[in-house]
Amino acid sequence: MNLPFFARRLLRPLLDPYRRFRHAKLIHAARVSVGLLATILLTTGLNLPHGEWASVTMLIVIGGLQHHGNIGKKAVERAYGTLIGASVGLLLVVQQAYFGLPLLTYLLMSVVCGFFSYHAIGKGGYIALLSAITVFIVAGHGDNPISDGLWRTVDILIGIVLALAFSFALPLYAVYSWRYNLASALRDCAQIYSRIINSQSVTDDEHLKLLNRLNGAMVQLRSLMPSVSKEVRISMTELDAIQRHLRMCISTLEILGNTRPDPRDEQATARMQVMLKTEHRQIRVQLVGMARALKSGVTERLERSGSVTPNVTLLEAPVHNGLDGYRLLTLQLAANIDGMRERLFRSSARWKI
Repeated sequence: MNLPFFARRLLRPLLDPYRRFRHAKLIHAARVSVGLLATILLTTGLNLPHGEWASVTMLIVIGGLQHHGNIGKKAVERAYGTLIGASVGLLLVVQQAYFGLPLLTYLLMSVVCGFFSYHAIGKGGYIALLSAITVFIVAGHGDNPISDGLWRTVDILIGIVLALAFSFALPLYAVYSWRYNLASALRDCAQIYSRIINSQSVTDDEHLKLLNRLNGAMVQLRSLMPSVSKEVRISMTELDAIQRHLRMCISTLEILGNTRPDPRDEQATARMQVMLKTEHRQIRVQLVGMARALKSGVTERLERSGSVTPNVTLLEAPVHNGLDGYRLLTLQLAANIDGMRERLFRSSARWKI
């Protein structure tokens, strides 16, 4: 969509993915607030009985979820749970009205909710749990009028529809968080690698802080993968492969920090610097280049490998001492990072939304 220049400047904070990522909590809070106001105005304006359940549903579906991929899944599960629970609840109300036996109703409600609880543990557990809750929302203890049960079901479905509608307003995609957190992790890797090859301490607080931040990023990226896969249709296998490259990079950096030449041995350090000069430059350039491509969405730099094919003889040479191990690990790190660059380039058409 071609907007006038002044409109692009005005809307840039809202249209720029990175700014939306930076202010995700504020955008999410505003969206939920506006969504709740819409449900209140709609149900009150139409004078719908028990309209508060539309607002409750809005909070359940999107209140604790900011990523678009999760919201869609949550709304579908909420819809299934509502329809199943409402159907069972209405049947219980009908039998209570027909037989007039409260003890039978209590027994049936307990058995039904026990059945749902059995299925609440494991796959589909959220649907089963919501079904059990909706039984009581619709039926109470069996003494609710059928009309009340029907209106509460309608209100819940209205809440689901509005929640889905507001999830499309300035959507906060999980792929944004995945991209920018991965970019930050790659920059931290580049910083750690620079510390290692420049003979800086690998035991001081700054170095350990970087490593702890990387380990935290790994956990966060792993939690985002299912939502990213749904949003941009990248297979979990491919995302896991990228994650594995990052994990290998971090592990290799930790080992390199403990196997590098003793900084006090200037001769050995200088020899490694000369021998691995090309690899040192390649590793830093590619780590920073991948981070920039992920943040900006300009992926042309990912297409250019810029890598030097590792010398097979060097890779297969026997390891006689720590310096040989350090050299071999550096070559493997360069090959691993180039493999990650290639995977990011192949999937870039999907993640650079």
